[in-house]
Amino acid sequence: MSASEVQRGSSVREPGAIPAPSTGTLAGHPLGLGAGRALRPRAKVLPEHARSHNRSLVLQTLYGAGQLSRADLARETGLTRVTVSDLVSELLAEGLVVEQGQREGSRPGKPATMLDIDRGGFNIVGLDLSGYGSFRGAVLDLDGTVLHRIDEQLTGSSGSATTELVLGVAERLLALAEVPVLGIGVGSPGVVDLAGTVLSAPNLGWHDEPLRAILEERLGLPVIVANDANAAALAEHSFGDARSDMMLIKIGLGVGAGLVVSGTPLFGSRFAAGEIGHVVVGTDGGAECACGKRGCLETWLSVPNLETRLRAAQNNAERESVLRRAGERLGIALAPVVGALNLAEIVLSGPADLLDGPLAQATIQTLRNRTMAEFHGDLSLRMTMLGEDIVLRGAAALVLSGRLGVS
Repeated sequence: MSASEVQRGSSVREPGAIPAPSTGTLAGHPLGLGAGRALRPRAKVLPEHARSHNRSLVLQTLYGAGQLSRADLARETGLTRVTVSDLVSELLAEGLVVEQGQREGSRPGKPATMLDIDRGGFNIVGLDLSGYGSFRGAVLDLDGTVLHRIDEQLTGSSGSATTELVLGVAERLLALAEVPVLGIGVGSPGVVDLAGTVLSAPNLGWHDEPLRAILEERLGLPVIVANDANAAALAEHSFGDARSDMMLIKIGLGVGAGLVVSGTPLFGSRFAAGEIGHVVVGTDGGAECACGKRGCLETWLSVPNLETRLRAAQNNAERESVLRRAGERLGIALAPVVGALNLAEIVLSGPADLLDGPLAQATIQTLRNRTMAEFHGDLSLRMTMLGEDIVLRGAAALVLSGRLGVS
């Protein structure tokens, strides 16, 4: 049974300049992606917060719906026509919004002029530092479509040498951009705070590495850095099929998770929400983990550990047993989270040949065995449809949210 089957259940900018963030600084985040902030503005707010919020509301409405007139925007957002007209004039002057001509089939009278975000007017640079043996980067448009990509092999670099490698990839991508770059998004393994400092990423040799500050100083552009699983969850929220309450499990060299609840990303008190790879699952011991404990989820579920066990399997039955046991351990780790948050769905991101089948089936069965069917029986589990570009597209979502207030 596949995971898809399991699922059923106001300044004018100079030409070429980058517009200032529309949302300001929230919760210490330089680009506005603050803890506790909903990703998609949906309604009016208090007057003291109205200007930046309503600006984002107009951009979000256009981003999601496509071409709309000023009158359409007023109806959709609940804002007055005067407010919409004022905001649209500002966004047109900044080059973020463009007029698309008159509405076809208009009734007699003055035809409505259609508006849209200038989707081809800016690029985003995205970096995925979570790969096994390589960094991946891309130039994307505002719809999250990859226009150019780069793969950079890691050569045993660590610490500051790794940072220089990231800078080199970013510089090469910036040279490929054909329009102004709105910002640079980075998905990094490890624990990342809201200021873009990588507090801990042992595999890259980083400890308290101020990655955002270094990249901004060297590249002269806004940068946002987030944990790779959090970036992947934002990609699923922005470009995928996610429902409102969702947990994305990213499985690769390690195991991590990103959470979006009520449209809001969860970071945790020490920015480590979703760091489930080093949770011990079960009381029967298990293999020794790189962290020093035994039986961590990562020892069961990371791609290198899974592949090692599968190579040792003698036949298809043993191979399926390996995958089912890994899925059971994932279900054990997730059951308390599902029970506590009453999540609607779990999304898996990683190699489909490993995850989409016995492993996914065992995970959902274990979850249902360990939670109350009355509340969690309709929980769905599926593979992401965004494939290996999920972190790159999540990096784009980070920039869109931080710079424009849309997702």
